Amino acid sequence: MPLPYPPEFRARAVALVRSGKQVKQTAYELGISAGCLHNWIRQDQIDRGERPGVSTSESSELRAARKRIRELETELAIIRQAATFLDQDKPHPKGSTR
Repeated sequence: MPLPYPPEFRARAVALVRSGKQVKQTAYELGISAGCLHNWIRQDQIDRGERPGVSTSESSELRAARKRIRELETELAIIRQAATFLDQDKPHPKGSTR
């Protein structure tokens, strides 16, 4: 997958379109696809509150939260496996049916 464009480049491209340049012409001059530029414009409108949707900051927070949840679930699975392993070696009290 190609590296994403820098935020400054995206902001400059969106600013050109907002100033009145045509999307197709701007995309051609910058060497990107018109569809890509349309997506950037749509996200800019969401971030500005002109259009409903998930803003960039909310998206990054959600991505970070999901990553942390995955890490915690992995840690919990390791702890459960360790507890099961350690429980096998422990002698059970007299009369236990385990």
